[in-house]
Amino acid sequence: MFSALAEFERDLIQERTQAGLKAARARGKMGGRPPLLDSRQINRMIEMYDEQKNTVAEICKIYSISRPSFYNYLKQRSPALAIK
Repeated sequence: MFSALAEFERDLIQERTQAGLKAARARGKMGGRPPLLDSRQINRMIEMYDEQKNTVAEICKIYSISRPSFYNYLKQRSPALAIK
């Protein structure tokens, strides 16, 4: 009996949370952490990577990002070219 009530309450909380997130998006609010780089910086970073004049470590140091962040940006921009 208690588990059925707990499950029902969890479903209600989940519904309210989703409705709140949807309302916030409608007002123009986006959740989550803001991106570290803008699109111009991302494009330049990918150009530097494609030119192969700088190592990944140097590019990461220039833009003050971690290696995993670099590869995430690379994947987002060009999934087919992400890993050579």
